[in-house]
Amino acid sequence: MIAAIASRLGRLLDRPRGRLLVQFMRFGLVGVGGLAVDTAVLYAILWSGAAEFPVARALSFLCAVTATWALNRSFTFRDAVREPPHRQWAKFAAANGIGGAVNIAVSLGLEANVAVVAAYPVLAVCAGSVAGLLFNFFTSRWLVFRQG
Repeated sequence: MIAAIASRLGRLLDRPRGRLLVQFMRFGLVGVGGLAVDTAVLYAILWSGAAEFPVARALSFLCAVTATWALNRSFTFRDAVREPPHRQWAKFAAANGIGGAVNIAVSLGLEANVAVVAAYPVLAVCAGSVAGLLFNFFTSRWLVFRQG
């Protein structure tokens, strides 16, 4: 019974939709790792007194983008067409920067226009995060890590 379920699941994940779902799940896991890098670097800089928040935040973002790019390149999109790393990193950083803007725009728009979201701002954060995640995944998949 378990073998039959595992076999069926394996066949589902081999289909194009299944592969897309696996990529999306990997992308999400890498994003969680990026959040950990971002937070660790930010706090390390702030606690050391090496820089104030704006500079520390910029540096932590660059570290997180670099870590997530490298992990996505080797784990999530390992079958993608290879291009020079510096060019691919720049495209990934730009796409994720725009994704961050999407995240913030969705959050602000919902908070300003939906009463329940204004009452519970965490809903705005969650909705913005989902919008940013989706934007970043699809731009990364289609523009940065094109499939061969």
